[in-house]
This record gives sequence, structure tokens and C-alpha cells, in this order.
Amino acid sequence: MTADAVLDATDPATWGPALDAAVHTVSRGGLVVLPTDTVYGIGADAFTPAAVAALLAAKGRGRQMPPPVLMPDARTMDGLAMGVPAAARDLAEAFWPGGLTIILVAQPSLAWDLGETHGTVALRVPDHPVALALLGRTGPMAVSSANRTGQPSALEVGEAYEQLGDRVQTYLDGGRTPGQVASTIVDATGDELRVVRQGAISLERLREVAPVQAGDAGR
Repeated sequence: MTADAVLDATDPATWGPALDAAVHTVSRGGLVVLPTDTVYGIGADAFTPAAVAALLAAKGRGRQMPPPVLMPDARTMDGLAMGVPAAARDLAEAFWPGGLTIILVAQPSLAWDLGETHGTVALRVPDHPVALALLGRTGPMAVSSANRTGQPSALEVGEAYEQLGDRVQTYLDGGRTPGQVASTIVDATGDELRVVRQGAISLERLREVAPVQAGDAGR
């Protein structure tokens, strides 16, 4: 790995310069690899279409698989989505930050292009101090797993670098991520909430908070 691309972000007392570099990269439309509460992610400014296109290209992924958007806190949700159901708000309050992604109807006025979203956006607040510190300064970021499509997810920053290399300008090394389980995805764009991917939060736990249907992924 090149020393100038991979920056130590393991200690909040000393990670300031690393976060500064990452914020600068995002502001210039570049790509950043960051740790999350699941696996390492590759991120870009959600409102810079060229940066999102570069993210998809780095992964070897097409526009038909748009990335989710990570936010610093749940309050950002209403700026990005419209018509948020009360039950979806209840889930956000209960499980954010954490391993829950909620698909909502995107605000039509937003100047972004995440790919073929069909007017929706998948939102999550990650439960990782480095990710939250970065998002607190950059605002919403399009973030997907930091790996080439079809390859294993990265649990260490070096694994992400091996797959993505100089396609990414800044790598934040936050140590090993928990890995294993991806976020649970709930679709809240229809008449009822429905699980479309089983993950970190079980259907049973979701149902303790809101009426969520199993969907094909939940059966």
C-alpha cells in the first residue's frame, strides 16, 4: 500500500489529519474507503454525479445497482426522502445508528444521480465512530461495500486496497470491522413495510417496533 493513500483513523485523539484528508477528497469529487459497523465501504459525495459514477466504476458495477446513502443522523432523512411513513420513523428511531437500511421515496428536487433508483433512495446511519465523524463533516455520502463486484467484502483496509488500489484517493484505516452480517433492508415505499434483505436485525426485532412483512427475503 502507498503510505500517502492509507491514513490511520484508529484513535479519535489523533485521527484529525486523516479525516481532514478524507473530507478534502470527498469535496473534490474523489473516493474514500471508510470503516463501517459491517464491512469497509467505498464512499463518494452523494450530490456529485461524477463521483457516484466513479464509485460504481471502481466496483465494476453498473447503474442498475445504485449505492445506498449513509447519513450522520436520522434528522437528515427528511431532507433526502418524502412521505416517510410513521412506522419507518419508528424503525429509524429504534435501530439507527445500526444495521438497518430503509428504502424510501427520494425527494424529487434533489440534484443527484445515484443510478437507476426508480425514484427511491436507500438510507442508513452507520454505527461506527469513524464513519459518523466523516459523515458529520461531509453530509450524506453514497457508500457501497469496498470491494470489486463478486469479490469478498473487506474487513481490513488492506483488503479493500488490494481490490480497489488507486481507483480510491484516500483510505481510512479504522482497524478490523465486525463484518459477517450486512444490514437488514426494509422497503418503505409501498403500502406496507417489507423486508427485502435479511441481515443484522431480525424480522422478530423489527416487528417489536413496527408491522413489517417478511417479503421474499424474510421467509
